[in-house]
Amino acid sequence: MHEYKRQLLNVLHVITLYNRLRRDPDYAAPPRTVLFGGKAAPGYFMAKRIIRLITAVAETVNGDDAMKGRLRVAFLPNYCVSQAEKVIPAADLSEQISTAGMEASGTGNMKFALNGALTIGTLDGANVEILEAVGADNIFIFGLTTPEVEAARSGGHDPRRVVAADGELAEVLDMIGRGTFTPNEPDLFVPILDSLLNHGDYYCVTADYRAYMEAHAQVGLLYLDTEAWTRASILNTANMGPFSSDRAVSEYAERIWHVAPLPMD
Repeated sequence: MHEYKRQLLNVLHVITLYNRLRRDPDYAAPPRTVLFGGKAAPGYFMAKRIIRLITAVAETVNGDDAMKGRLRVAFLPNYCVSQAEKVIPAADLSEQISTAGMEASGTGNMKFALNGALTIGTLDGANVEILEAVGADNIFIFGLTTPEVEAARSGGHDPRRVVAADGELAEVLDMIGRGTFTPNEPDLFVPILDSLLNHGDYYCVTADYRAYMEAHAQVGLLYLDTEAWTRASILNTANMGPFSSDRAVSEYAERIWHVAPLPMD
């Protein structure tokens, strides 16, 4: 778990969806189970606090009878390869939402796509290569680009102004700040709000929030069209050939090791 991977943005979407479903029981959204996985370094305070927020939101959502069959949330403890072997083939959507310019590469998103999951993500890291491989119609790209992130950090982004102009985002942050999910510890998540509102929102969570919500709305619409979603899923798997280890080893042999393949009898 690292702030640049923006699982905070992910949980803000969960809370937004929760509010929409509570407000309108007929809200047209496919059932979702949102899985979070990852570990925080022992001294990484903010990562641990974000994990605590995720588990608190999960307790609230899963304890609400109105959400049964509509929305579930789980944080997977001790996430590891053995868990990934089960989760990745079962996933429909791969969340690759790191702040643009901070995720140099990635193999997790390739594994998801190889197993038929569609990707929602920023134009960053291996998402760029997956976009080129599967086509824009079969991936959900959103948010600031790397130059736009740099511009935002240079003074072009005012998180308080963004929040004031976005009622849903303001509501979500207010719920977190007033202890909706931790009534016995209402101030538990104040450091998270401080990082967003008082310390520049370095990872551009508020800046990308609305674009992320809109991308997720497109996810929901496509998922409700079973045939279209299945087609996109198949195309994701079919176009993952360029990421195979065979291709990688072949390029290493040719470009770095300068060895030719041996003929097989």
